[in-house]
Amino acid sequence: MPTARNASTADNATTPEPTPPQTPNPSSDSGCSSNSNLNPDSDRSSNPTPDSDRSSNPRRYPERSSNPRPDRPASPFAGRRIRAALIGTGAIARGSHLPALARLAEEGETEIVAAVDIDADSVKRLCAEGGIPHPYTDLRRMLDEQRPDLVSICTPPTLHREQTVAALRAGAWVWCEKPPVPTLADFDAVEAEEGTDGGPYAAIVFQHRFGSGARHVGRLLAERALGRPLVAHCQTTWYRDAAYYAVPWRGRWQTEGGGPAMGHGIHQMDLLLDLLGPWSEVRAMAGRLVHDLETEDVSTALVRFENGALATIVNSVLSPDEVSRIRIDCERATVELTHLYGHSNDNWRITAAPDVPEEEAARWRDFGADVPSSHLEQLRELVASMRAGERPRSSGADGRTSLELITALYKSAFTDTTVLAGDIGPGDPYYTALHGGAPGWAPRVTEASAAARGEEVSA
Repeated sequence: MPTARNASTADNATTPEPTPPQTPNPSSDSGCSSNSNLNPDSDRSSNPTPDSDRSSNPRRYPERSSNPRPDRPASPFAGRRIRAALIGTGAIARGSHLPALARLAEEGETEIVAAVDIDADSVKRLCAEGGIPHPYTDLRRMLDEQRPDLVSICTPPTLHREQTVAALRAGAWVWCEKPPVPTLADFDAVEAEEGTDGGPYAAIVFQHRFGSGARHVGRLLAERALGRPLVAHCQTTWYRDAAYYAVPWRGRWQTEGGGPAMGHGIHQMDLLLDLLGPWSEVRAMAGRLVHDLETEDVSTALVRFENGALATIVNSVLSPDEVSRIRIDCERATVELTHLYGHSNDNWRITAAPDVPEEEAARWRDFGADVPSSHLEQLRELVASMRAGERPRSSGADGRTSLELITALYKSAFTDTTVLAGDIGPGDPYYTALHGGAPGWAPRVTEASAAARGEEVSA
């Protein structure tokens, strides 16, 4: 059973939506909310082999159709609201998930039927404030009694696998905060529980993909309007001080899942992959330059994409001038996104090459109506996918891609080797732990901790 955590010490890397914050908010980024009781049916030791070569899977799914396939039975959600439940009642649930679900409830799409948290007072307060009828302290009981169609998981990463599997087995679709799960083995175990055709599916919260800016630039790149992508840069350089890491579960592999590459930079890396498509190889370095952590506090990587583009990636919590940035230099234009925790149309800039006609460049710069990136925008698309009975974006192979890149980044950094896409699978130590057991990076085994697990410690 997962270990309980105090709701007051939990938060997440994503700030409340839909308005992107204009100033840093260090307390809102690494972790989620408090956990909930769960007696999972899943076997943590099982690591299923993927059904196919994941490196050959497309990173982007086709445009979502407005209607289900004609050969598919009518949607079970037709003509009614989608019943939703929240797991975890911390900052990310209160600031992002609950407002998004409430907005769609106002529009007749959803109905929030329950919330779950091990902290009885916290879940009761959330339910009272949000008009949610059923507070629970036990996840299994909530799933059995309420039978939700959609579950939003807002708990720390170490709980995501058990809670997602439990929800899928209960027939609920899942919308889970990032990082999705601590390892590729966990992700594949979750994917094995998904429905085979029509759901339920488990999607990851990657809200930076959604909104008018990302949609417009993604279309320009997909259509090759800007020419071939050649050079890219992905930057998440933030600042976190010693007080931030004084929270016991931060900076530890088991409880946070990884350092800034996993907990902070995952959003920008996911967006870069969504825009550029599959990567083919990575060469990386990582270090602990300031903080006394198990994980890194800075990493850099060189990445080659299947389309030939070369990219640099920097993830840091040592940078007083905080910024999140993506830059893609194509044959005919440079596209740049500069923001912090969320973006709107104004955060994007397109600089045309000198020989591009001004009329064409002007069309590129016309982003249309401004729809900022947000949990709400991703949830809208997720609900539409549920009604259509289609796999949503940021689930399955599409949701796995950023976790695979991060895993490869760590393996490259800790082994001083180049890692190819698709290299890490069952039998590889990095498949089941992002530190891979590497000397100097794996958690130290003390006599007390080993004794608690019944292990021997060499003299």
